[in-house]
Amino acid sequence: MSGVSVPARTLWVGCGRLGLRAGMTLVEAGGEVHALRRDVSGLPEGFRAVPADLTHPVDRMLPQVEAMVITLPPPDIAGGYETPLRHLAEALPQLPVRTVFVSSTRVFEGYADRADPAPVLTEEDAPQPLGDRARSLLDGEQTARDLFDAIVVRPAGIYGPGRDRMLRTVREGRPVAHRRRTNRIHEEDLARILVALLEHPDPPGLLHAVDDAPARLGEVVTHIAERLELPVPPAAVPDPGHGTVLSGARRKQLLDRLRHPDFRSGYDEVLAEAGRRPFPGGAHRA
Repeated sequence: MSGVSVPARTLWVGCGRLGLRAGMTLVEAGGEVHALRRDVSGLPEGFRAVPADLTHPVDRMLPQVEAMVITLPPPDIAGGYETPLRHLAEALPQLPVRTVFVSSTRVFEGYADRADPAPVLTEEDAPQPLGDRARSLLDGEQTARDLFDAIVVRPAGIYGPGRDRMLRTVREGRPVAHRRRTNRIHEEDLARILVALLEHPDPPGLLHAVDDAPARLGEVVTHIAERLELPVPPAAVPDPGHGTVLSGARRKQLLDRLRHPDFRSGYDEVLAEAGRRPFPGGAHRA
C-alpha cells in the first residue's frame, strides 16, 4: 500500500477483527488509526486507543479525524443503533469528511424464499427485513446517513481465519441445506473494500461487499469436506433451495480483483493457515 493516499486520521468505531486488519493497512500506509472500543487492551502497535462505551454518553471529546468507519454489531438495547450513534455524534468535535457504516445483506432476508430462478439483487433493490436484527440494521443505516452522511456497506457471509462456523459444521457432520443459495466475502477482501472506500475520490453511497461466486451451500461444504478428507455433511430435510443471489457488479467498479474471488480460494487458505494441507493442486488463486 506504499504511496497510496489514505486519510491522515481515521476513527474506527467498534474496532474488532475486521477493524484491526483494515486499520493495519492504513497504519502501514502512514495514516493514524484511533480504535474506539470498550476494551482497548491488546491493540497492535500503531493504533491509538479510544476507550468508550457508546451505550452511554461519552465523557470526553473524541479525536478530530478526517474519516470514520463504524463496525458495530446491532446493539442489544432499546432503540437499536439510535442511542450509540447519537452518543458518537455528540462526542465528535466535527463531522469527518467521510464515514463508512458497515451493515449486512441480512436486510434482504425477505427475498430468501423465492423459488428458482431467484432474482439477482443489486444496490437498487429495496431491502426486505423480516427479523428484529435485520430491521435494526436497516434503521442503523438510515441513522448513520442522517447523522454522518455515511456510505453504507452490506457484506455477505464474512469468513476467514477465526470465523470457522462452516468448518465446524463439516467436521461435526451436521445436516446442511445443500440447495440454499448463498453469498460471502473473505474478511481480507472486506478489509480491502473498506480501505478502498476511504481512498476513492468519488465512492458509491451504497455497496454490496460480495465475492464473484454466489454458490449453493452444498458446493461449499463439499469443497471443505474434500479438503479435510471427511464425508460430505448430509442434506437437511426439507431442503427447499431458498436464499439470495447478490450482484457484485458495483463492487467490481471499486475493487476489481479480490484476493479470494470465490469460496474455494478463501477456504483453501483458511485451512492452510489452520495447519491443514489441501489436496494436491493447492489453493485456487485469483
